[in-house]
Parts: sequence; C-alpha cells; structure tokens
Amino acid sequence: MISADILKKIKRIQITTSKMATDLFSGEYKSVFKGRGLEFVEVREYLPGDEVRSIDWNVTARMGRPFIKKFIEERQLTIMFLLDLSRSTSFGTVSRLKRDLATEVCAVLAAAATSNNDRVGLIGFTDGVEVFITPRKGKAHVFKVIREALSHTPRGSGTDIAKALRYLDRVVTKSCVVFLVSDFYTRDIKQALSIAGKRHDLVAVHISDPRDMEIPDAGVIELESAEGRGKIWLDSSDREVRERYRREAEARMEAVKRLFYSVGMDAMFLRTDMPYEKTMISFFAKRKMRK
Repeated sequence: MISADILKKIKRIQITTSKMATDLFSGEYKSVFKGRGLEFVEVREYLPGDEVRSIDWNVTARMGRPFIKKFIEERQLTIMFLLDLSRSTSFGTVSRLKRDLATEVCAVLAAAATSNNDRVGLIGFTDGVEVFITPRKGKAHVFKVIREALSHTPRGSGTDIAKALRYLDRVVTKSCVVFLVSDFYTRDIKQALSIAGKRHDLVAVHISDPRDMEIPDAGVIELESAEGRGKIWLDSSDREVRERYRREAEARMEAVKRLFYSVGMDAMFLRTDMPYEKTMISFFAKRKMRK
C-alpha cells in the first residue's frame, strides 16, 4: 500500500508539472522531439507542382494518368524514462532528495508528452532492472509512472546503466526518445551510450546535490560511499581536505561532460538546490535552434 506521504507528493507533482508542461514546454517539446519517418496515407492524382519523385508508377500505368503517393510525418513518439533508483539518488541536503527531483523532471516531460498524445514508459534500475512500465498514453498512465518512480523500494544499491540500456533494446523494438535520469555514479558506459544513441534519441538528465561537489567545515565527519561500498572518517575542518574533495568532484563532473560530448549526447545538468525550470527551458531552446 502506498503511504499518505507518497500520495501527497504525487498529487503535488502532478499539479505543479502539468501546469508547467502546458505553460512552458509543450510547444518546444513538439518542435524539438519530432516523429521519425513518414506514414503512407493515400494515392491521389498528380497536380501541377507535385514532386515527380512522389509519382506512384504502378498506379499511373494502370490508370493511364499520373498519380502520386501522399505521406504524413509519423508524429506519435514513444518516450522512455530510464530512472536511476540506486542508493546514491536517495540523498539530498537541501529541500529534497535527488530521486524526488528526478521524478519531478520526469513528470514534467511526461505531461508534455501526454499533451502531444505520445506514449510514456519507465525503466527503473539500480545494478539491475527493477521496474518496467510498458509505454502507453494518457494522464492515468502518467500517474502510474510517477507513483512507481516515487514509491518503489529498490532491492539493489549500485548503478548499472549499461544493463538498463540493454534491457531497453529488448523491450522497446522501435526507435524512441530516451531520457536517462541519473547522478551517473557509474563506470564504463561509453560503449553502451554510443550503441543506444545510434538507435534512439538519447538525452542525459544529470542530477546532483551541492554536497556532491563540496563539503562544509563541520569537523571530523564520517562519509559513506554513495552506493554502500565503505565508510571513511574525514577532518572537514582541514582546508586542504575540503579543497581536495572539491577538485576531485570537479574532475568527476568534467569527465561526465566529456563522456556525453564524445558520444554526441544532449544533456541537462540539474541540482537539488536550484530551480530546474530555466535549465530545461534553455535546453529546449538550444536544441530547437540546432534542429
């Protein structure tokens, strides 16, 4: 049974993100994420100005006058959210956990997709795939996606993005738009991203918390690995210790950015201590210009 707290969160997210998707993103979404391929509609008589390459020569020969094939863009899309549920996403030092922010962002994008009559699905993963929701349409289905994203209790603690991408290829047979939402505490995923990017429109949504990048002066503190691989004691009052932590965090972030760039992957970088609306609007605007 879902707790009253989770239901309250779902309701708040639905109200907030539905309005946001309508006001800010629905137009950009439609222009940025377009259908792939053309769908045959009918054959009609050739009219002056029609492209000669559209002529259906079989029908033309049969009827004794030129006919052309008419196509429309296949508008309907499938949107898949690959949502990181690992232990490191159940962390937050400001107003919310990384997982809460990740779910809210998915809800905004799902609401925009629903307003365009697109299908939405979810793969929730840790070091294994734990949740799969088949892509479908409708607001009730989006509610189900949000509910699972918030309420699922993960069995695993680590992160295996490559395994999640391989699972995606098995369960979704056609090309789709994939939002990979994670803090990317993982290794050796370049090949998996490159392979998935050749088939799907792959977008990274990187979620972080301020303490991922720096630690405060709080004396001797115990730090636990983001995904349960051990603990260490740290003297955070030592400026050099804090500076070394910051440098290593910045190097890790730069490595992630280089990874996305090397595989030609679009990315959004969101933080739990900052509003995400402007970042998302900027992402859509830049992608629209490039398209």
